[in-house]
Amino acid sequence: MTANLFDRCADVCFRLFARGTELAAQRGLILVDTKYELGLLGDEIVLMDEVHTPDSSRYWYADTYDELFRKNKNQRALDKEPLREWMLERGFRGDGQAPVMTDEVRIATATRYILLAEELTQRSFEAPELTAAERVANILRG
Repeated sequence: MTANLFDRCADVCFRLFARGTELAAQRGLILVDTKYELGLLGDEIVLMDEVHTPDSSRYWYADTYDELFRKNKNQRALDKEPLREWMLERGFRGDGQAPVMTDEVRIATATRYILLAEELTQRSFEAPELTAAERVANILRG
């Protein structure tokens, strides 16, 4: 990667983070950190994968941030950290066979994702009729 391309990518990331921070603040949330996946299409920088989702980002509630920080307590969060911790407790670190998730873990994770979607969009979540695989297949069929 050239220094120029790095600077262009950094600019994209900083602008995305600034906008995400602004939108989160409007909803009473703090965008703590995130990751962006960038690529090139010719000479154009393109953004790939999800943006500001619980899979790529951590959010904390702004209304309790100061109090919890002062008390050195964990922040109220909307992210996948509980799922990550559940996996780590069972010895899974990304390699090998993943543990089978219980319905309780699946529901708790989905609930966090839905809460974040509703907080950010200010709309009630409506599950799509088609599965993700069906939606992707439809898009690829054109």
